[in-house]
Amino acid sequence: MNPTNNPFADSTAIVTGASRGFGRGIAAALASAGVRVVGVARSGAQLDTLRGELPDFIAVTANAADPATPGPLIDEYQPRTVVLCAGAAPQMSPLQEQTWESFSQNWNVDVAQAFHWIRHALRRPLAPGSTVIVVSSGAAINGSPLSGGYAGAKATVKFITGYAGIESERAGLGIDFVSVLPMLTPATELGAKAVAAYAERQGLDVDTFVQSLRPALTPEQVGKSVLEIATGELRDHRAYTLSSAGLSPLG
Repeated sequence: MNPTNNPFADSTAIVTGASRGFGRGIAAALASAGVRVVGVARSGAQLDTLRGELPDFIAVTANAADPATPGPLIDEYQPRTVVLCAGAAPQMSPLQEQTWESFSQNWNVDVAQAFHWIRHALRRPLAPGSTVIVVSSGAAINGSPLSGGYAGAKATVKFITGYAGIESERAGLGIDFVSVLPMLTPATELGAKAVAAYAERQGLDVDTFVQSLRPALTPEQVGKSVLEIATGELRDHRAYTLSSAGLSPLG
């Protein structure tokens, strides 16, 4: 994509969870398309590193799940694109070894983030033609018995995104809401912990388990796929699964 011939390049995107993993890959992909990226994360040091690597990158140290976070940022930067990628790393252990605090942490972070940001996007509302892309998980379909409430939380994130799309249509807002469900990968810190836990559960070494996932999904591929949705090159459905082979519409 040539930014000089692309009006999308003059826009602004907010990316939560931008300091690492998929969020970092998404921020880099958007920046490569000439978009001004506002990266939100709790780790100021990692954001500062990213600011030194990407052009026109604005670092915002904040808790994306805090209800006070989305309003001021959306109002100040008026993004064309919002990508919600922040989330908690679940405790990897069987159900009987979870506490309610560990089991519910993804509800208190991942679901709370989706709810607060999407609610503000609808109530403000964002400008017609804007897109809100919410990163869910393949666990929302397949389950994840070693990660407490993670799978259920990610399913709820997908549902919330779908509900928002319906409300946008009903009100004629012209805002697209799309959820993306990446498959399990060892290429992120969260994914690597999950891979290690499931390999141990199956009595396999990590390398053998990873062989069953190859080719593994990378943050760069996630960034490229989110860019396709953000630019409108691929935005015919409200939900997509994502593997190393690319995006697939979810019925």
